Order: sequence, then structure tokens, then C-alpha cells
Amino acid sequence: MDKPRVLAVVGPTASGKTDLGVYLAEQYGGEVISADSMQIYKGMDIASAKPTAEEMRGIPHHLIGVIDRNVSFSAADYVKLANEKIREVLSRQKLPIIVGGTGLYIDSLLDNVKFSEGGSDETYRNSLYSFAQREGKEALYQKLVNADPKAAAGIHPNNLVRVIRALEVIHLTGRKFSDLKAESRLEESPYDSLILGLDCADRETLYQRINMRVDEMAANGLVEEARRLWQEGSMKTAACAIGYKELIPYFENNASLEECLDKIRQETRHYAKRQLTWFRKNKRIKWIIFDGFDKKNEIYEKSKKSIANYRNM
Repeated sequence: MDKPRVLAVVGPTASGKTDLGVYLAEQYGGEVISADSMQIYKGMDIASAKPTAEEMRGIPHHLIGVIDRNVSFSAADYVKLANEKIREVLSRQKLPIIVGGTGLYIDSLLDNVKFSEGGSDETYRNSLYSFAQREGKEALYQKLVNADPKAAAGIHPNNLVRVIRALEVIHLTGRKFSDLKAESRLEESPYDSLILGLDCADRETLYQRINMRVDEMAANGLVEEARRLWQEGSMKTAACAIGYKELIPYFENNASLEECLDKIRQETRHYAKRQLTWFRKNKRIKWIIFDGFDKKNEIYEKSKKSIANYRNM
């Protein structure tokens, strides 16, 4: 029996994933399922670069703004919801197109990772957050290094959510997070998936795109959105998203707005590097490298060629 086909569009922030995903949905009769760990939350619209109605161009988009900010949400939760949405899209005889930059979500979904992480312990998790606030992220990361060096090697020290989740799993199961992760990949994926990756030939081109995106976010109300979350005391989840925590010094009169926006640009560039490091480990990705600042037609044609080649395999 043939497996259902799923298409994915991945890559670093500001590489053009949203536009390509919509174009491919238009061309192949698809619907977009987001794979972004921040776009899934309600009320975090501008910094997470949620697509506007104009950018969606009438294409249905799923798993955007569906989770309350105060709700803990894991990769296992994402896989469950995404699988449900894939079944819905397929039932309409449409092509599911996974679009996003959260590598953990995409790999977990398309590699059919089975999570047996033992639930959650909110009290323990909150104690880890408190420890990180007191002692710093590096000190918390060192706890993971000591408990599970292999898992730590695959997680960036600044990725507080993943560091805490790995420690929580170890606490709950009494086993190494890396061992559970390896065991979870033993079952074959139910999907026949093609993954397209976007990247620029010239790194400076990507950085210019990132700088422009930050400027557009600021013009579209990023500061006001972040201030609202800060005033509501809703920064626990938002603090994990670049574009919010960097503005807190401005709200507290400890830095100028431009200094904070520069920090957002810098952190976004660093994040893009981490995304590329993650995705480059996945040898299944068919990379589309474009060499200009705005090369939509070039990207479209290369994507269609990759899809045609895949269909003919």
C-alpha cells in the first residue's frame, strides 16, 4: 500500500518559507501545516512572523495561534496535532505541506518519533526555570551535560525550553533522554515525504533579509505587542521567542529602542545559524540555494524541478 505523500519546506528564518509553501499549495492543491514552535501560540503574532491573510493568499493554514500562552507545549504535543491535521487535509484530497523552521518538530513528525517521556512534572519544571533565572542558562545546561552528555550535545545552551524538557524527562523516567530519543525512531514513518530546504548562497543576503524583517516587524507594531505581553506578565513563553525578551530593557528604561532592535537582529542571525546547523544534519533535505536577494521565480522553478524528480524516482 502506497504511503500518503507529504511535502515539507524548511530553512532558516527569513529565507522565504512562507511564500514558497503558499506557492506550492497553489500549484499542487495543498494546505499548509505550520511547524513553528512560537507561531502556534495565541497573541504572539508579529515577532513569530505569523503569515498575514494577504500572505496566505487564500490557502488554508493550520496550527497557527491555537495554543494559549500559559500552556506547556512539547514536540510530542506537536506531533499529535500535526498528524491529526495531516489526516484532515488528506481526507479533503489535498496535499499536506509542512512549513516551518523548528527542526525538532519537523524531524519528530516525519521520522515518526514515538514519545514515551512519562508525562510532565510542572513543579519540577518550574524549579528548573527558577534555577536558570538565579544561576543562568549555562549553569542549567551544565546540569544536562552532567546527566546526559549525548543529549546536551544536540541542544544549544540557550534553548531553555529544550534543556528543561530533557532534564524533566530524565527526572520522570530515570533514563537518559538520548536513549529514549534513539529508541523512539525504530518504527517506520507512515508518510512518503519530500523535504525542500531554502538557503542563500551568500550568508550576507540572509542577514540583510533578517534585518529587513526586524525593521518591518517594528513598523508593524512589534514594540506594542511586546509591551502588552510584558505588562500582562505573559513573558514566560514570550521570553523564549526572539523579539520579545530583547525589548524588556527598553521597557525598563535601561536601553534605547534602537539598541534593543539591534539585539533582536543579532539574536535572529544567531538563531538562523542554529537552524541551519540542525537542518544540515538531515541528509534527506533537497536544498534550494538561491543567489540573489529576491529570487522568487528561481526558487519556484527549482522547487518544481525537485518535486518532479522525486515523483519520477
